[in-house]
Amino acid sequence: MSCHETLQEKGHRLTPQRMLVIEALHNADKHISAEEIYEQLHSRYPYANISTVYRTLELLKKLDLVTETDFGEGRVRYHVAEKGHHHHLVCRSCGKVIGLKELVLHPLQDTLLQEYGFDADLRHLAISGECGGCRRKKGNKA
Repeated sequence: MSCHETLQEKGHRLTPQRMLVIEALHNADKHISAEEIYEQLHSRYPYANISTVYRTLELLKKLDLVTETDFGEGRVRYHVAEKGHHHHLVCRSCGKVIGLKELVLHPLQDTLLQEYGFDADLRHLAISGECGGCRRKKGNKA
């Protein structure tokens, strides 16, 4: 079911602003920030404001239509949930983002459930740390 259909099925209006936010999310080839969505929305709908984007993103999150990820750059980025689960390793030194296979997280999810009784939602995750290149650079300086 598409974002549009889900919104309508759940009794939410499909306003032009919401449609443009959804369009920006679907057209993004990577994770996109609320500010980037607002730039696209505002260029086509000049009377819209950033709070419209945030309210729409919150609604889409609540309906599990988008995921939210913090890459440690001071802003949250969004991704359409129907594009699938994926995970990231984010280097806090150089900003490099490395894709992480979901199967790597299965043992963690199992351990959290068995040891802590905690059913973790690991559908979309960013883990910060240092990439091999940055670690090697630091090693060479020492």
